[in-house]
Amino acid sequence: MKSRNNLKFKNIIMRIMVLVLMSFIFSSCKKGNTEKKEFEQTENKPNIVLILADDMGFSDLGNYGSEINTPSLDRLASEGTRISRFYTNTICAPSRTSLLTGQYPHKAGIGFFNEDFGVPGYEGYLNKESLTLGEVFKNGGYATYMTGKWHVGDEKSHRPLQRGFDNFFGFLDGGASYFDTKPLLKGPPSTAYLYEGNEVYNIDKEDFYLTDELTSRAIDFVKDTPEEKPFFLYMAYNSPHWPLHAKPEDIAKYKGKYDAGWDELRKLRFENIKKLGLANEDWNIFKDKLLPPWDSLSKDEKSKWTLKMEVYAAMVDNLDQNIGKLLNYLGTSGQLDNTVVIFLSDNGAENMDVGKMPFTVKRNEGPIGTAGSMEAYTKNWAQVSNSPLRSYKSSPYEGGVATPFIIRYPGQKEKGNILKGGTHVIDIMPTLLNIAEIDYPETYNGTKSNALPGESFLPLLNGKDWNREKAICFEWFGDRAVWMGDLKGVSLYPGNTWELYDLATDRTETKDIASSQPETIAKMDAIYNSWANTNGVIAWSEEMGKKTQFRKSPH
Repeated sequence: MKSRNNLKFKNIIMRIMVLVLMSFIFSSCKKGNTEKKEFEQTENKPNIVLILADDMGFSDLGNYGSEINTPSLDRLASEGTRISRFYTNTICAPSRTSLLTGQYPHKAGIGFFNEDFGVPGYEGYLNKESLTLGEVFKNGGYATYMTGKWHVGDEKSHRPLQRGFDNFFGFLDGGASYFDTKPLLKGPPSTAYLYEGNEVYNIDKEDFYLTDELTSRAIDFVKDTPEEKPFFLYMAYNSPHWPLHAKPEDIAKYKGKYDAGWDELRKLRFENIKKLGLANEDWNIFKDKLLPPWDSLSKDEKSKWTLKMEVYAAMVDNLDQNIGKLLNYLGTSGQLDNTVVIFLSDNGAENMDVGKMPFTVKRNEGPIGTAGSMEAYTKNWAQVSNSPLRSYKSSPYEGGVATPFIIRYPGQKEKGNILKGGTHVIDIMPTLLNIAEIDYPETYNGTKSNALPGESFLPLLNGKDWNREKAICFEWFGDRAVWMGDLKGVSLYPGNTWELYDLATDRTETKDIASSQPETIAKMDAIYNSWANTNGVIAWSEEMGKKTQFRKSPH
């Protein structure tokens, strides 16, 4: 009798516990349904496609004012969102470092290039404390792939497969031929060859073109992904970075398109940019006094220069075609609507005349646009690509650090809009982690991780009045900048004198207002020095310059 009573008592207790548990679950579910999420999640984790162009200027896309045919990226912009004031770092390796790790470049080990200066912050490869997107997303259950340009560490221990990527096809250094694997630059073998994983890839295709191959490999990677697994794909195209190599059929589309010259084309783009709402009517178009007027050139000179721009436009056109192939595949396979797609460039348009750099160029023969050529379009046309902004790649002025930025994401409500709030490349990782609901690991493989300095701009995408809380700082080759709201300070080496610009009224940086705001300059200087100390930035000197063969073009 006693045992029976005990049994009844136990059953009552069990029922009460079940009811309490059910009540708790119901309460939790109800709470989850009433809380407004930052991002509208679909049933599955979203896929991520991060597309990086190389040396593309601010106005090189149709949706940013260009005459170049870019229907795929124009469609992406119409279905997504553009940010009018998006910043990278001044040059390729530091920008890729910040994109991959969410860190300032010096903090991650690439304060200059992928060259080892023998001091912390300038090792020339990504340190272990700075986790890559590949590592973080792989840790979060994603398949991780990369195609294209690495440029953040040559040795095997620093390559993509060793830094979180399941598969890699591409090259390790700063530039590669589009038609073959023959060396273009003086230096280690890594400069000359493509890699499939960690193995050298030898081309056996007659119709090989690098941009096409990178896309084909990316699609293959996605096809091989198990259905139940989300993927992170980093597509770091070489295009339209030098050398000027393009397919004849793509070049033919732009025959005669640039006969009017760079002066007229720059004006035309500026007008297009204003119509799109990406520029204010009262901005001055910046004029580089070192460049000759188009009408001062001879007929032969004009012919040579128009060909360069025709080839460059063809490269951008082909890049757009390939992005279209990937987007179409994602669409037909039913994956596009659950995929975050981001497009940006690593810096502004290229200004260097690479074909005249004997310290680095190994070969330069054959007509412009063909496999043997080692030519760039230089600042003469880069001023068009960066319309109407000041300066070029490697500069902290807007033409060096401002790039196109497009994002399309699941659950997006407003489409085709242009957001005015500004953001920086270090903000991409926290934003993507926010979207994917993935935590950033405090430790990884037994090493304490560097904290992320960036800020998620998801509130901006969701239509909120969002601005970065912290200022953004830039440094490369001794040149410095501080961006703080609508104000931007610029200081060039070796003078190190601060200039000040109001980007709201003068984004083309033609009116230096530093003399009227000494308190602002003092504040920016203090912000910069604190940032430099935190991130291991070494004050540039002649001795630092002797550690590299690289030479910077004048701004």
